[in-house]
Amino acid sequence: MTEEFLTYIWKYGLFDRTSLRSDTGEDIEVILLGEHNSDAGPDFLNAKIRIGNTLWVGNVELHINASDWNKHHHQHDKAYDNVILHVVLNADQTTVRTNATTIPTVELRFDKQLYANYTYLTGNKNWISCHDYIVRIETLLLQSWLSSVMVERLEGKTKFIDDLLEKYQNNWEEVFYLQLARSFGFHLNAEPFEQMARSLPLNILGRHKNNLFQLEALLFGQAGFLNMEAEDEYHLDLQSEYKHLRNKYDLKPLDAHLWRFLRLRPVNFPTIRIAQFAALVHTSSGLFRKIIETEDLHVLIKLFTVRPSAYWQTHYRFGNISARKTKSLGQEASRTILINTVIPLIFLYGQKKGDEKLKARSIDFLSQLPPEKNAVISRWEKTGIRAESALDSQALLQLRSNYCQKKQCLRCMVGMKIVTSDK
Repeated sequence: MTEEFLTYIWKYGLFDRTSLRSDTGEDIEVILLGEHNSDAGPDFLNAKIRIGNTLWVGNVELHINASDWNKHHHQHDKAYDNVILHVVLNADQTTVRTNATTIPTVELRFDKQLYANYTYLTGNKNWISCHDYIVRIETLLLQSWLSSVMVERLEGKTKFIDDLLEKYQNNWEEVFYLQLARSFGFHLNAEPFEQMARSLPLNILGRHKNNLFQLEALLFGQAGFLNMEAEDEYHLDLQSEYKHLRNKYDLKPLDAHLWRFLRLRPVNFPTIRIAQFAALVHTSSGLFRKIIETEDLHVLIKLFTVRPSAYWQTHYRFGNISARKTKSLGQEASRTILINTVIPLIFLYGQKKGDEKLKARSIDFLSQLPPEKNAVISRWEKTGIRAESALDSQALLQLRSNYCQKKQCLRCMVGMKIVTSDK
């Protein structure tokens, strides 16, 4: 038995209310269960309970054993003096406040099948706990829950952006630049890409945006790729240009060893991504404003359809000639950037400005994009849950990482439905 389960039973009133009696022998009538408190202090606030002939309004605390009250030192904590009822599984001890007055204690009684269902979910080793049951859940309930989880995921992504906005004094363009740079690093090189962008303020890049060669010199230089011995003439030219710019702006480059090439396809090498990023800065004027104002997803995607300079058509790394290839930012890569950076930023901007249409547009963009292709989405498909759009795949990724992997079945609408079913 866990307090989490006991809390769930109380929160949703899944207990026998007909014969509640306190350890002091008084009849108990629960009128209001109270508001679940996830912060410090009693578990439920502002409950309304009749104990004997007296109507009480106050807080409720839950424990497995009544003696846990003392184990947690609540008898010395004035924050618990306004507890009007102690709800337990085993009333093995009298509960008192700091002033030694007794708090009525009641033992909860509920259908044992509820606990059996709960222990099945939290105890099995399936990929997701409800693997054998989720496909039986009503479509409407599942869709409603996935919509809620998807918004939760969006809000989680925007929290990091919001923190950056505070740090950069609501400079949306600078924050977008940092987030966009991070997204170009994708998973393996997200951190060095962001560090590179932080070391090279947007206003410096802006002064050279009309010169792609200088943009490459600045970006490759700050990435640390120009601190090594020159591999060819173009590498040498970039080094020469970067030396001048580095002195002009007093720049401090990263260590090139931060970048990861291992297990990456050549088209995903950080050198190619940096060249693509330079091309995006070069070809995009007022990119942030365009993103906020664009209502057509296809126009938005086109903004990210960039190709790097001529040198990178025949190279993946400095000095290593390869077969000629355009090396434009691919559709899948563009969609990933839209899903993880651009759309969350549109959502947050709409939220900050009180623009519901902008928030709705961000959701609509997700619904128009195809679902992501990865191992997690493939496993969901094998379970019988198919993602039809990026809206679905984002929700399923959130469900897996924040609920299924953490065995948070009692916070999940699907899990709660299964717990209360007869299976």
